[in-house]
Amino acid sequence: MVEAPAPHPVDVSDDGAVRTITVQRPDKLNALNAATLQALAEAFGDAAADPAVRVVVLTGAGPKAFVAGADIAEMNTLSAVQGRDFSLLGQALMRRIERMPKPVIARVNGFALGGGLELAMACHLRIAADSAKVGQPEINLGLIPGFGGSQRLLRLCGRAATLELCLLGTPIDAARALALGIVNEVVPAAELDARVQALARQLAQSAPLALRGLLDAVHVGGECSLEAGLEYESAQFGLLFATEDMREGTSAFLQRRPPAFQNR
Repeated sequence: MVEAPAPHPVDVSDDGAVRTITVQRPDKLNALNAATLQALAEAFGDAAADPAVRVVVLTGAGPKAFVAGADIAEMNTLSAVQGRDFSLLGQALMRRIERMPKPVIARVNGFALGGGLELAMACHLRIAADSAKVGQPEINLGLIPGFGGSQRLLRLCGRAATLELCLLGTPIDAARALALGIVNEVVPAAELDARVQALARQLAQSAPLALRGLLDAVHVGGECSLEAGLEYESAQFGLLFATEDMREGTSAFLQRRPPAFQNR
């Protein structure tokens, strides 16, 4: 008897200019295996290239988890070389999300542990339900974070909190994650969809080229000296004066009307 093919691990849907990418493995709490990492990379590549998409929302299927971590059953079988390759595959995805030219919002609807927290931290904004739990529990598996967790946590919330989360491996609740700066906002679970949709609509109405320039400036500035970051900011600022959207935005302000940005 021929086995039915496994369902695709990622679902993609559009609502106007907002694309939602959903990790679709609820029976595994949306755990990240190699196939899911590859499918996510493809989905984000498609979203980056599609001019109709202005904002991406990333979430997990089901009520329990955003992404509960990497797939431990798959990791248990890997050799040292395969483990390194798995880490590099995950890190490449996180970098692709982080360097997306369009804003990416993580809708953290439940557990975001291990690879799940690493996935959320690669996004530009993180909105969490008050029932969410986040953490880097790899130490309990005899491992360390492999998809960038030690580095992005360090940049988001500092050395003390990074060492606490990674050394102890104990998940924290959404309120503590907010206090540490790991998430941007916490809302009641029943209001999560409405809040994420409102933010996505707001961003979708903003000037796409200015959003791209801002994302680039913040990313570059976070990895270079202050002087180099300031120089890059000035370059991006100047380039935007060549766009029709800049003329539209300033004209709309002077005319006291909403702008209509066209991505050019």
